[in-house]
Amino acid sequence: MIAFWIAATGLSAVTAGLVLRGAARARPVDDAQARLEPHRRRLAEVERLAMDGLLAQDELKAARAEAGRGLLAAADQAETWERGGVAVRKAVVAIAGAACVAGVGLYVWLGQPELSDQPYLKRVAEWKAADPATLQPAQIAAVLEGVAAERPNDAEPLVFLAKARAASGDMAGAEQALRRAVDRAPNRADIWSLLGETFVIEAKGDIGADAKLAFNRALKADPKDLRARYYLGRARIAEGDVAGGVGDWRALLNSLAADDPARTALGREIAEVEAAGGLPAPEPAAAQNPQVQGMIAGMVEGLAARLAQSPDDPDGWVRLVRAYAVLGETAKRDAALATATARFKDQPKVLAALRQAADTPPQKTAQ
Repeated sequence: MIAFWIAATGLSAVTAGLVLRGAARARPVDDAQARLEPHRRRLAEVERLAMDGLLAQDELKAARAEAGRGLLAAADQAETWERGGVAVRKAVVAIAGAACVAGVGLYVWLGQPELSDQPYLKRVAEWKAADPATLQPAQIAAVLEGVAAERPNDAEPLVFLAKARAASGDMAGAEQALRRAVDRAPNRADIWSLLGETFVIEAKGDIGADAKLAFNRALKADPKDLRARYYLGRARIAEGDVAGGVGDWRALLNSLAADDPARTALGREIAEVEAAGGLPAPEPAAAQNPQVQGMIAGMVEGLAARLAQSPDDPDGWVRLVRAYAVLGETAKRDAALATATARFKDQPKVLAALRQAADTPPQKTAQ
């Protein structure tokens, strides 16, 4: 640890020297404010349009990025350096180096470099002993990470870890856990199909090459795997082979038990596809498949639970309001909107984003 801080000190000093050398070589520009003013006005105009609700979210991001790039470029050209001679620059570098060394010295004197991360480990131990029903998905995931490390040859903890991460909104982490799980249990069809479904969710309903590979590996391990059969049939329909995909779905429907609730949902989806001659909406899988719908609902509730504990996250509130709007949960949308509006009442840009999120149309589902 000490060696790390010594190395960090050296790197900081070198970086300070390079920055100062670059600043010393900057050419003076007399009309700096004139260069910057048009870009500032452009950025202010973008923000005004956003507050008025005249820019969609994607258009707003692109406009901000373009205006910001122009402002930065103009600022780079307008940089000046008051040249005070070699002695002044050496003094500044010496002061920067002394500050770095003093910081390391204070850490060695007051800190405890060898102390392990006991507070976090203690919290994880408390979560492990607690009732799982009282924990948030992220806390459950932290516990399961330890369990997976303790059982390096067992894929099951990784499967539960993936589900906990998905419920907390960490789909990339869920994918990573499932990839490790299939390495440990390459013949588990359920893990392969879960991995494929994760790919589909990450791609917002698109069944790409990675998802197809995972579903085919699931069918190789178990030709009766329901999830893989559903998605591969859906992929055929999306690619234009409507008759083949519907045929796969009918075979799947006939294999379900008479009292299986999935029969009704799948039957309705087959009827819609036949009536429309194809998939009726770009992303109906997430809305119509109960397994996917449950995972998405868990992710949204995980976000809501996180915001309840850490509410000073305007982007998180915008995502939550939009998610409730997409799911058609108008009561929860309005409640989240009211809470966020009260919290960020003095931030007009956040309020505009919240209003735009609340106006998102609900996702089409099968009736």
